[in-house]
Amino acid sequence: VGCDRSKNLVDICGEKNFQAFICDALSVPIRSGSCDACISIAVIHHFSTAERRLATIREIARILRPGGTALIYVWAMEQKYENQKSKYLKEKNDSKDKEEEINTGVAQRPVSDQMPDSSSQDSVCSDLLLSDSKDEGCDAKPVADSRLPVHTNRTSFHSQDVLVPWHLKGGTKKKGDSVDTVSVPAGSRESQELSPVFHRYYHVFCEGELEAACRSLDSVRVQKSYYDQGNWCVVLEKL
Repeated sequence: VGCDRSKNLVDICGEKNFQAFICDALSVPIRSGSCDACISIAVIHHFSTAERRLATIREIARILRPGGTALIYVWAMEQKYENQKSKYLKEKNDSKDKEEEINTGVAQRPVSDQMPDSSSQDSVCSDLLLSDSKDEGCDAKPVADSRLPVHTNRTSFHSQDVLVPWHLKGGTKKKGDSVDTVSVPAGSRESQELSPVFHRYYHVFCEGELEAACRSLDSVRVQKSYYDQGNWCVVLEKL
């Protein structure tokens, strides 16, 4: 059974005869200790504070049965690891999907959205849970003010807390044109009108950060922690 915050995605699952329902990762309406396994892929990095991110892991642990396992994936700060570029960086040059290769004209400019915790100033690997791993190998730089930077897609991260441009495919249909035939330069005024750009919040994880958060919970044991194509991943076992 699957769950998601997005009604549209849940509806797509229903159309494919999969079991899915709408819920919040901070409060999953499933009995405690009732799941053999849980999978959380690209979810936790959207929560804006260390407390919320830890709460989602705690909720995963709650619904697992003793001996049950969980797999968690989050986006990594380190898109270059052991001298290898992630698929995310490699696709910048060979992607055929131009809407994924961004040049929105606003990239790398801060926007007025407030940071989740302006007092921290996005310090390198800022979460208190990182006491074991510190900030070794993390190239994040402090943000000078309380505004979030907008990330340039298919490039390395320079801050842990960023807004990532999300291009709505197709855009607005003009009279006499099909959406597929509309073609304008990225970053132009016409491009912005035809292809709306939204900004999604991400907290990208430094090496050791996700594992440290999981180890802070007494109810689970970290079986495995690893890097996979620009993501930090852990496998947990419920005690």
